[in-house]
Amino acid sequence: MKTLLKTIGALAAVATVCLATATVGQARDYKVAFIARAQADSFAAWLANGIMDEAKKYPDLKVDVMDSQADDAKENAFIENAVANKYDLIIVQPNNGEAQRPYVERAVKDGVKVITTNARIKNIPGSSSVDADPYMQAAVNARQALKQVPQNAKVVVLNGPPGNMHADARRLSWQKEFFDKRPDVKIVGEQIAHWNKEEAMRYMEDWVQANPQIDAIVSMNDNMAAGALEVIKDDPRFKNILAYGVDGTAEAMLLIQSGKMTSTSLQNAYDLAAKNMSVAHDLLTGKIAQIDTDIDCPLVTKDNVEEFIKIHKKSGAIK
Repeated sequence: MKTLLKTIGALAAVATVCLATATVGQARDYKVAFIARAQADSFAAWLANGIMDEAKKYPDLKVDVMDSQADDAKENAFIENAVANKYDLIIVQPNNGEAQRPYVERAVKDGVKVITTNARIKNIPGSSSVDADPYMQAAVNARQALKQVPQNAKVVVLNGPPGNMHADARRLSWQKEFFDKRPDVKIVGEQIAHWNKEEAMRYMEDWVQANPQIDAIVSMNDNMAAGALEVIKDDPRFKNILAYGVDGTAEAMLLIQSGKMTSTSLQNAYDLAAKNMSVAHDLLTGKIAQIDTDIDCPLVTKDNVEEFIKIHKKSGAIK
């Protein structure tokens, strides 16, 4: 009997060890919410697609994409719902960083890991960020525009949403790096087009009616620049117009290749997506506790555009 009890005890001990080993070795699945700013924005759509592609490399991450449609109320509700539905990590692409700030702060206080991206929301203890430097994105364009924009030029300016860190920093960069140094240049039209191509087209339609001379389009992103260029594509008065953007979308690359757009600064959404998913995985698995990191922003012109078109061909965005 004693021998039998010893045997049962030994087997129970072995079973306990095996169970513990299995529990330790068992991979955990994590729920991740990517809350996109607006899928109608070509860059936001590019980033969302990149996030979904990168997510396939992490079988322990289940990623859901949510489209805020450039609406602060919708974006804030998505953040609240992600917390309530017990997502392990939320990646927030803010529509208006200050509008999203209190919701991100609340999510962090509730124990949810948060990454803000494109653009980061600064100074939220416990949150991480993956972004690019918006001042430099505009500066690389503005510095070459100093030499390209003719004397006494008339230009139009298309801005992103106020309060958005990228929109504000890019406009500040253009002011310091170009307009302050070129007092001869006159701004004949400036509007907030919320990164949106259709809004930019409406403003450009008004500007060309009021101004027979427009020498340059200064846009805080490619989508708005493309909209402005669409309006004047068949107008011989503007055949030599200069146009500057930021993002390096597939559409912008083709416009630069054809000579219709002057330059852009590449904000590679594939790199941004890859870094976001890598950081998300490292945060969830405990490899890191917090990080703020940036991707590069090379200038793209007709001289080097073929190199960057290859990126979009690889993904199928350009055939």
